[in-house]
Amino acid sequence: MSDGAPNGADINRVILESSCDALGIAVLVCSRDDTILFASRTMLQFFPVPAEALMPGARLRDFLGAVYDTGVRPGTVPENSRRRTNREEWIAEHMALHWRERYESVERAGRTRWVSMRKRRLSSGMGILSISDVSDQKKRDEQLQTDLERVELTEQILDAQPNPICVKDRNLNYIAVNKAFCLIHDLAQDAILGRSAWDLVESDLAERFEQSDRMVLETGKPFSQAEHIVRADGSDLWVLTRKYRVGMPGRHFVVTCMNDVTDIAVWYQGGEEPSGEVALQIRDYSIFAAAQNFYDPFRALNVQQLVEAGSMIETLPARGLRVLLATDDRALEERLVARLRGSGLDACAVRDADELYAFCAAVDEAGLKLDILLLDAAFPERQKIAAGWRDSPILPVHDDQDGAAVLAEVFRVCSERAGAALQPEWSLSFEAEEIAPPPPAPQVDVLVAEDNQINQFVFTQILEGLGVSHRIAANGREAVELWHELQPALVLMDVSMPVMNGFDATVAIRSAEKGRAQKTPIIGVTAQALDIDLQQCQACGMDDHIMKPVSPDMIEAVLRKFMPVKAVRTAG
Repeated sequence: MSDGAPNGADINRVILESSCDALGIAVLVCSRDDTILFASRTMLQFFPVPAEALMPGARLRDFLGAVYDTGVRPGTVPENSRRRTNREEWIAEHMALHWRERYESVERAGRTRWVSMRKRRLSSGMGILSISDVSDQKKRDEQLQTDLERVELTEQILDAQPNPICVKDRNLNYIAVNKAFCLIHDLAQDAILGRSAWDLVESDLAERFEQSDRMVLETGKPFSQAEHIVRADGSDLWVLTRKYRVGMPGRHFVVTCMNDVTDIAVWYQGGEEPSGEVALQIRDYSIFAAAQNFYDPFRALNVQQLVEAGSMIETLPARGLRVLLATDDRALEERLVARLRGSGLDACAVRDADELYAFCAAVDEAGLKLDILLLDAAFPERQKIAAGWRDSPILPVHDDQDGAAVLAEVFRVCSERAGAALQPEWSLSFEAEEIAPPPPAPQVDVLVAEDNQINQFVFTQILEGLGVSHRIAANGREAVELWHELQPALVLMDVSMPVMNGFDATVAIRSAEKGRAQKTPIIGVTAQALDIDLQQCQACGMDDHIMKPVSPDMIEAVLRKFMPVKAVRTAG
């Protein structure tokens, strides 16, 4: 194509025009001296300039000037803006852009229109400009950005709410939860989303929750119920749970909001009215249905407390254990009673000596028996009560004492009483030297502490292939707890894990083994052979180490080295 029209120029023009119409684009071609060689009719749809401004032979500068005069020019602010661009400067700027080898941009053309402009300058000097309307795409992008900002703002608002809130889909899986809801379970959002109530609470409660959720989904009628929840930290949560249906037909969701009324649900059992500002006193707690108890007393105890308590976890009948707290300290009463009840104990409190004796008389009349008395060190007539008390063991408590420590002492005293009760019937005496009991038989051969799911799968495949029983712990703290429970013959301990790393977990296990005749072999699993890692493995009490990636030969060598022959049941 040149300045002169060759044979077949009309055919070429028809083909170009048809192509532009079919593709919905406008094309402008100019020569090396910036005169227009071809301009498609669709160019007038973007820029309402006089037709002669697009005729072959017209100057590019004159076309740009005509575009400027229409006011519908790309790269400028809307027409109602106070800012005005100088005509000559605008033409000069766009002439320079046309001489760039390659230039692309998405620009506003008018108030509501956006165009995509692509400019090319060929090596021959010929320039090509193509324009397409991207207003719909731009609107979709802006709407998407607005929706994302709205979702982010909504999440921030929900997380700032003190009331637990969750949203479930039609399958009753959690699709949104706020921070207050996560705190009840002591779980992160990722550990809740995509799961159902059956994964988080006991089966009877999950069935009850699902029934009310289904009723809300099917009928659209709101549901409300007063509930008593025990948080994961052992504290009480009194809520008015309300459920609503939202969304369009076929895409309904259930929104559950738990209105926290703990501050006004205060129980005063006799005595004087509490000092301070109280909005409401609720005496009838029967209106609150029992909801989930998320508190686990044994997870709340640290490893040292578990070691000091010995094997009480297996022997103590904690459920139904009757504990009475004697204190006139309201804060101590609320804190300890909530903690004891959250652990499954039957606990209550009295606030003076008269109330204590009246309570004991009522217990005797009912044919019941107290298992333990917690006596505040600052309680009036404490010494007189302690001197005359014969019904049950007495444990002193203080206002600054940690609830977990009190719970551990309760378990210890009750487990000692249980052992003493068996002593007359089962005790054996030896004149010779006392014989130490044999170490407990391991319930599994290997305990694997590994947080990476892929590595967990690799360990499982290898150990199952070797015929070795095993359990997986996802972090160091879980590894210590499973070690106490299972007493494995060998531990494969990843050194880098969340919650508690492998070094600290090993130290905790070695501390618990003090006084025992037998030690559990612990093998460190490291990602790389750094001197500092190997030194830490040895310093914390590990017996050996292996490096990732692990292989069947590597694991089999470790088993043959550290486990008894009878414990290695290799296949083949």
